[in-house]
Amino acid sequence: MHKTFPKFFVFLDQYDSQIFKNNNTNIGIIYRNYKAKKREIELIKIAKACRKNRNQLFISNDIKLAIKFKAEGIYIPSFNKTKSFKNLEKKNIKILGSAHNQKEIKKKILQNCKIIFLSPIFYVEKTNTFLGIHKFNYLVLNNKTNIFALGGIAQNNFHKLKLLNIKGFAGIRMFKKKPAFKRPVFIKNKFF
Repeated sequence: MHKTFPKFFVFLDQYDSQIFKNNNTNIGIIYRNYKAKKREIELIKIAKACRKNRNQLFISNDIKLAIKFKAEGIYIPSFNKTKSFKNLEKKNIKILGSAHNQKEIKKKILQNCKIIFLSPIFYVEKTNTFLGIHKFNYLVLNNKTNIFALGGIAQNNFHKLKLLNIKGFAGIRMFKKKPAFKRPVFIKNKFF
């Protein structure tokens, strides 16, 4: 088991070899695909690549799959309202979660999430509302937990992450552009 969390997380809905071409071990992989009929086939490839590249693997919303594939932990989406996941600490399973507002942050803290992805920080197409820098920082300062930025992060606003009081960030769409980690913004790796 890794002792610390990565500073960067990538949300994947399927195996993508481009993600694993980077030699950066400070990247966590969150497999989040609720609709795939063959989730385990994708997970076999992703778990193998994570072991080979020493990336931490987290599986969304499925404790049994996380245990089966020896993942570092699970990711609890904001819509999961289960009361508690405290019994997972005994199994050395780390818990990550996501939230969009103060009420959801408190819920994730009660669910024992060690990292909370607060989103969306910037504009995203699927919603007209986003937190922005000031509201995001306000929520971070009012909650004593590890908060990571998520949502709308792109190459044109990446520099704004330095204005946030965050431990790291996560991306979905930004990593799907090829070649994801060959762009200068990722090669520098001196963000935090």
